[in-house]
Amino acid sequence: MITGVKTNIVTSCEVSRRYANDSPYFKPLVNRTAENGFNMREVSADKECLSANNIRLTLVKSASPYIPFKSNSQSGGQRSTVWDRMLHFYRYHQEEFNAHYHQRSNVETTFWMIKSKFGEKLRSKTERAQVNEALCKVVCHNICVVIQSIYEFGLEVEFMDKHESCP
Repeated sequence: MITGVKTNIVTSCEVSRRYANDSPYFKPLVNRTAENGFNMREVSADKECLSANNIRLTLVKSASPYIPFKSNSQSGGQRSTVWDRMLHFYRYHQEEFNAHYHQRSNVETTFWMIKSKFGEKLRSKTERAQVNEALCKVVCHNICVVIQSIYEFGLEVEFMDKHESCP
């Protein structure tokens, strides 16, 4: 999932199998977050999401990627200039990189918020029902976050008339 760092709103999520690799989900999550109108300034992700394509995608979406490099990552060769610049920044500006990368812990906070409010376990029996149940928990979490943000940030909210239709 991708979450906002101030509100912990879930901007995009995918439900995967228990031990699925996160990397294949990076591109669809980033794309969907951008399509949903969220202004991404930074994207932090684990090492397993490290690839030149993921770095490039993040930059194309006008965000800065903060994905740690692996110990055996090298510059040059078939890699892009962007890869080399990000590797250089990671290696020689570690403190600044870590300050941005630490925002990744917000996703763990969001998981905790969802589990503490709506329970850790899924009660549904079938896989499809479990996916729907997990997604419903995310929707309920986002509703709670919107309500909290209205009061915390003093947002003006305008609800549609019951006879209006969505655009």
